[in-house]
Amino acid sequence: MRRGARALALLVVGAVLALLGAGAAQAAGYRYWSFWEGSASGWSYATQGPSLVRPEDGSVQGFRFSVSADSQDASKPRRAPDFAKVCADTPAKDGSKRVAVVIDPGTAADAPDGETPPPPRTACARVAKDASSAEALAAVAKPLRYDASAMLCAISGYPATGCGEQVSETGGGTDGGAANGGTDGGSKAPTSASSHGDGGGPSAGVLVGIGAVLLLGIAAVAQARRRRG
Repeated sequence: MRRGARALALLVVGAVLALLGAGAAQAAGYRYWSFWEGSASGWSYATQGPSLVRPEDGSVQGFRFSVSADSQDASKPRRAPDFAKVCADTPAKDGSKRVAVVIDPGTAADAPDGETPPPPRTACARVAKDASSAEALAAVAKPLRYDASAMLCAISGYPATGCGEQVSETGGGTDGGAANGGTDGGSKAPTSASSHGDGGGPSAGVLVGIGAVLLLGIAAVAQARRRRG
């Protein structure tokens, strides 16, 4: 019985370590351009890629480069979505529409090794009425770079290399993985189960799993002792 209890305890410890390892893996993020839609209430993470969105005249579209695990913890553009201010010097014109574009290359902490992010900027794109957000961006921020799956990799040449690579949980280096590419025009966050906020240890789901394993292990050991007695 003692051997059985010892083996069970080792099993519980192994399960806990495996769950902790899963939590650490989930903490990894991706370095990519996220896509946002602006309104009077602020920024909202876009549910479609910029090549699919057809903004109305007077819309504000935002792009932010950062490292994040999913859409919940993605960093928003640091400029307010103020169409009137961005397009103040671009009058309306028949047959076209105006789209305010906010481009935020992020911070040095999010930049790939050896690169320095340019400062955030805004521009007013005057494009055809049926133009997409990707076309509005291209009108004011060339050159753009996309990967084979149509994911947005670089705006105005930044960054010079890389596209949606996975970043280690320590924040340094990459493992060569790719963020959620997609044929939807890209720049959407990868679908990760990591928790919002701390960017570090295990998520709440992992902690619940650890607790469940521990409770089951304790119950099994107690039952074994009762049978022995």
